[in-house]
Amino acid sequence: MTIHARVAAGRERLREAQISPTESTLDARLLAQHALGWTTERFLTDGNGPEPDGFAERFSSLVARRATREPLAYITGRREFWGMDFEVSPAVLIPRPSTELIVETVLELFRGASTPLAAADACTGCGCVAVAIAHERPAASVVATDISPEALEVARRNATRHGVGDRVTFRRADLLDGVAGPFDVIVANPPYVLDGARPALQPEVRDYEPNVALFGGSDGLGLITRLVAEAPSRLRPGGYFIFEFGLGQDVEIEQLIGDAPAFKLIELRRDLQGIARTAVARRL
Repeated sequence: MTIHARVAAGRERLREAQISPTESTLDARLLAQHALGWTTERFLTDGNGPEPDGFAERFSSLVARRATREPLAYITGRREFWGMDFEVSPAVLIPRPSTELIVETVLELFRGASTPLAAADACTGCGCVAVAIAHERPAASVVATDISPEALEVARRNATRHGVGDRVTFRRADLLDGVAGPFDVIVANPPYVLDGARPALQPEVRDYEPNVALFGGSDGLGLITRLVAEAPSRLRPGGYFIFEFGLGQDVEIEQLIGDAPAFKLIELRRDLQGIARTAVARRL
């Protein structure tokens, strides 16, 4: 059997597991590349050849895992974010493209690549935001916190992998506890999913991603509310607080920031689908 024929069979198995046609096609190819250790270019060039010894068993095992709705990123141990390759594990939330809005906003507000920048990243997870900021701003120093020691280990490895381990300090902390500042910017991608929304989540999220990184209380705003209260004392006057929030929470976020005497809401930034996902507030 050729590699392409084996991958086509894997694709059909994923479709039978109720994974969409587009996603199953992509996942089957990526699982094959992972099993082979090949780039996309080599797969497209050599995939019509006969499958090598052991490939069928390795690939079938990976497809079987994906058919249980285990996320592709946990199977391969990798996810791209901001054009960079990050290690991920079931201890961390899988980075989403929408979270790149946080990095994009920081880089727009602090344009000087050689200008010192003091930043904090609460709920760092795999460290993708902290590492991306440090990578893009060589004069930046970042303090990144997470309540999960397992997540922090993954984040530390990612910082080392991308050459910023000397400028990103990781601390085990509940949000900003024990982190004094002052900072020019505080960023966060906190848990914001409503507790009651669990049954509606995709199996990949509900059954595999860490609950501590997903759920933000009965209204999804519990940790965001705490951060709005904690961030001002850690920010310099004129500093920024930039954070992600959930679908449909924009009205509540506007009110929350509007009621915070130390903050002025600058904007709610929208993702590529036009959905408000990131808040930008400035300390008065």
